Amino acid sequence: MFKSLNLNDKQENNKVPTDVERVKCLIIGSGPAGYTAAIYAARANLNPVLYEGLQPGGQLTTTTEVENFPGYPEGVTGPVMMEDLKKQAARFGTDIRWGLATKTDFSGDVHRVWIDDSKLIEADTVIIATGATAKYLGLEDETKYAGGGVSACATCDGFFYRGKDVAVVGGGDTATEEAMYLAGLCRKVYLIVRRNELRASKVMQERVFNTPNIEILWEHQTKGLFGDGVVEGAILWKKKGTPEEEEVKIKIDGFFLAIGHKPNSEIFADYLQLDEVGYIKTTPGTSKTNVPGVFACGDVQDPHYRQAVTAAGSGCMAAIDAERYLSEKSHRS
Repeated sequence: MFKSLNLNDKQENNKVPTDVERVKCLIIGSGPAGYTAAIYAARANLNPVLYEGLQPGGQLTTTTEVENFPGYPEGVTGPVMMEDLKKQAARFGTDIRWGLATKTDFSGDVHRVWIDDSKLIEADTVIIATGATAKYLGLEDETKYAGGGVSACATCDGFFYRGKDVAVVGGGDTATEEAMYLAGLCRKVYLIVRRNELRASKVMQERVFNTPNIEILWEHQTKGLFGDGVVEGAILWKKKGTPEEEEVKIKIDGFFLAIGHKPNSEIFADYLQLDEVGYIKTTPGTSKTNVPGVFACGDVQDPHYRQAVTAAGSGCMAAIDAERYLSEKSHRS
């Protein structure tokens, strides 16, 4: 979502562009976390400026139906829900803009963020809501059937496949957890594993092995998907690259990717503490990062839940943390 640059060139970072703006609260990224942070920040008179990024509305804009977000008893499409959140943020005075955060400098008391490599925003507080991007296999069919059987979130979309047959790709904890969740809803779950062993923890392996409606397809890789407008099956390679290689077809209604997520945190790496995957570390129970005045919310700091409702909740926390930070700072000065 946000452009990754090498930030080691401090001299370049310290060049002051002609277009400089000072704001009280800058929010980088949209989606449930960013828009919720904006709603709370605007109502707290922080006059937030929000830059939406490459995918205004975040990952939910690629989701056809959302049924598990409170307040929508009949369900809602992802794009409509994000537009509702955006309108609510704008209603309270959030300045919503399109643009990409391309560089940061959090070394001083005032936080500096470059937009599109040209405009410089100097902010008293920064709320990072840049999200995480699901990893895909890179098949054309993943794009072709997006919203038509391909998903990267079993918790979000598994409900639509009750009583049906589905496949999960992956061999780690995420894949086994997704398979277990789907096994409680679906008739049959295929777990497509590239190797002849699982990378998941022993306890998760045991659970999968002991779940009768999960079938592990060892040493299988996905070649493609097929179906008339929606996924109806998958074409797999069994033991690809060996003398025993063969093509296998399975009939499925849903195809779930569980090979990990990549947090959109690259441009903050020189200043913020990240975990080994790249998720921004926050003080437990808060949205605070290791840099005072910089806060993180949503999927960019959440490797566990990755739900719209938890992202929204953390966006609320970030705005409240930002308001309290500014209040305490003003009392000290």
